[in-house]
Amino acid sequence: MMIRIGILGEIGSGKSYVANNFGYPVFNADLEVSKLYKKNKKIFHKLNKKLPKYVFSFPIDKIQITKAILSNNLNFQIVLKIVHDEIKKKLKFFLKKNKNKKIVILDIPLLLENKIYDKKDILVFIDSPKVGIKKRLKKRINFNNKLFKKFLKIQFSPAYKKRKARFIIKNKFTKKSVDIGIKRILREIL
Repeated sequence: MMIRIGILGEIGSGKSYVANNFGYPVFNADLEVSKLYKKNKKIFHKLNKKLPKYVFSFPIDKIQITKAILSNNLNFQIVLKIVHDEIKKKLKFFLKKNKNKKIVILDIPLLLENKIYDKKDILVFIDSPKVGIKKRLKKRINFNNKLFKKFLKIQFSPAYKKRKARFIIKNKFTKKSVDIGIKRILREIL
């Protein structure tokens, strides 16, 4: 029976870093969204049909998406719906492909909010210092503070996510702090 581990945490808390250090197959939703924008003409046509003023060239430039999202909340909902429907399909394919694996890791930013998780999933909250998160976000090449704030509004609070989690990994942005947390979790669930 496959064990699904869902990674929770704030934007910039190191969820993807932790997910990749488990040593099991990872479904990285952010990476999948990037691929959709670069390679999926069907997504382009859907977005272009609904948001022609913003999404007008393929591959889709993230700047186009950002402008659409920041212009109004309806656009934000349109983008989320179109993209998340496709991400759910990709997740289904990933789970089917890895059905014989002992563990899979779900690195999906809106895992709880979009009800993508299963009740049997083991949820892990990545608890990182606020100062470290802010520093890391500012280093991101395409960091947009307005977009960041918009995404924060649709996410559950860190306190809520922490309560929903079975485990907490204290991420001090060192490999050692992450490895200690991962080893503890794997010891307990295997």
